[in-house]
Amino acid sequence: MSVRPLTFVVGTGRSGSTALSSIVNLHPDVLSLNELLASVGADPRRDPLPDKPLSGVEFWSLLADPNRVFDRMIRSGAPLPEFLYNRSPGRFSAETTGIPALCLMVLPHLTDDPDTLLDELAPRVTAWPSRPVAAHYAALFDLLCARFGRRAVIERSGYSLGWVPRLRETFPEARFVHLFRNGPDCALSMSRHSGYRMITQLREIEESAGVSSLADLTEEHIRSLPPELAGLLADRFDPALVLERPLPVTRFGSLWSRIITDGVAMLNKIPARQRTTLAYEDLLAAPERELARLAEFAGVEPLRDWLDTGQAMLDSGRRGAALRLPPEELSALRESCAPGMAALRGAR
Repeated sequence: MSVRPLTFVVGTGRSGSTALSSIVNLHPDVLSLNELLASVGADPRRDPLPDKPLSGVEFWSLLADPNRVFDRMIRSGAPLPEFLYNRSPGRFSAETTGIPALCLMVLPHLTDDPDTLLDELAPRVTAWPSRPVAAHYAALFDLLCARFGRRAVIERSGYSLGWVPRLRETFPEARFVHLFRNGPDCALSMSRHSGYRMITQLREIEESAGVSSLADLTEEHIRSLPPELAGLLADRFDPALVLERPLPVTRFGSLWSRIITDGVAMLNKIPARQRTTLAYEDLLAAPERELARLAEFAGVEPLRDWLDTGQAMLDSGRRGAALRLPPEELSALRESCAPGMAALRGAR
């Protein structure tokens, strides 16, 4: 198995993580894997880190089979802004073939021709022997590092804190960076994002139906749901159900707090030498210092040209967005975020 440096940037999402991936991708020594976990793991019927050994064909299926949740969102006119493939479509379509999971956000981040790269990878990966999934991922990282001339790997997915225990178990030597943002600002951003609006309502479906996972839903469960929730499970749904249904911002504050509180507890179990934190506000206030610290933690040099380019890509105007809310709404949002903010203060 490869011993190249492997770092996971984990967090709630909506914390500057997409911009960070774009900056990381410009470092000549880093293979930036943008939303790999999210691409493979967002489908509730698919486990990106299975315990059992997989053949090369099975591992390729895990990576390349379309993500049905994301394809439904594209078909319905409510795609995530992070989706890249649908902006410059190739031969795959959510309407017909389905878009291979790797093609949606991972490969277009690395190349302007994701279809060709997918075709290059397919015969190599499918020929691999049966082995643990960690060995498959390590071989994939090696293959892509060789292809792009990189020597260290940084995977970054939004909404990834919940994966920490599984990632730690699968990749015991991996390093973890917890990227986070001020709670009210982050929750407000979630409330305006199609993906988090969908997540919030899918959780509402689970609670309404009394199931722990959408994979456990039966037709009877679906018939018992309110129309505005049942409609989200259709092969093609009205995008207004996601984009326009009134949802209080405090619901997103509570979601943020739960993710942060659980995530901090999980990260605290990782040896200190293998974890660090990165506050979005610190990244905006002192970008050179924070980017240099990130590079050194991930095992690469903080190159001068890269630091200069990275600083220019950050938008400092994104701080303090929640402060523009009406006072009563801001107060309620702060209260919903209070448990998460307390967990962050205790972890730093």
